[in-house]
Amino acid sequence: MNKTIALTNEIQIPQLGFGTSGLKELAQASVLHALQTGYRHIDTADIYETHTAVGAALRESGLPRQDVFITTKLWRHSVTADKVAPAVDRFLNELGTDYIDLLLIHWPREEAEPEETLPAMEAVRQAGKVRALGVSNFDVSLLERSLKTGIQIVNNQIKFNLEMREDEILAFCKANNITVTAYSPIRSLGSDAAQTLLGELAAKYGASPQQIALAWLLGKGLIPIPRSTKPANIEANYQAQQIELSAEDAAALEAAR
Repeated sequence: MNKTIALTNEIQIPQLGFGTSGLKELAQASVLHALQTGYRHIDTADIYETHTAVGAALRESGLPRQDVFITTKLWRHSVTADKVAPAVDRFLNELGTDYIDLLLIHWPREEAEPEETLPAMEAVRQAGKVRALGVSNFDVSLLERSLKTGIQIVNNQIKFNLEMREDEILAFCKANNITVTAYSPIRSLGSDAAQTLLGELAAKYGASPQQIALAWLLGKGLIPIPRSTKPANIEANYQAQQIELSAEDAAALEAAR
């Protein structure tokens, strides 16, 4: 069921991921259940303090490392040129792995511009510790500057849901072969009009409004990373991949603002 999207000619990312922000002491059990449910893409970050839990859940699952795609992010205290490599080494130790699939700059920071951070990230990629590079919460201006470094940027992780629609950023990324990961994909279900339509579509497709919202994002080619500590919700979110909205219904949700 895990549809993938190409990051490069060699690297595919499972389109539906499992987020770990805010899971705290429930992270390991939640990630393990996600893996047992079928998720093969786990999103973490230094600031989430879930690296150790993700690594433990992966080992407990018994899945081969190469079967699970792991994304993590450099926090603001680790984006100067001299801090990137030590941070990545720490991440690898915490995760209990010898490589990271996708490494992102978590947030822009004035003290370390992308022109400084990205070359340091490229160095760890060339060292074989990271497979692909990207950014998070970057607007079009920062993306343009990032691309001018000549370093391949394959992903921008932004908040995107039925209420928060960063259409300009999405269009720029698509035009420049940058995939877009949508965090907080079902935290908001949009305007009153969008929620009314979601209810109607949920009844039509025999699904929940949250599943319809995820199906809409998947249909747009985004990479949603819902998170939950509740097994039933983890499973329901995963099943959203089975829903294919008609072009008419997808367009109606697009127009419901």
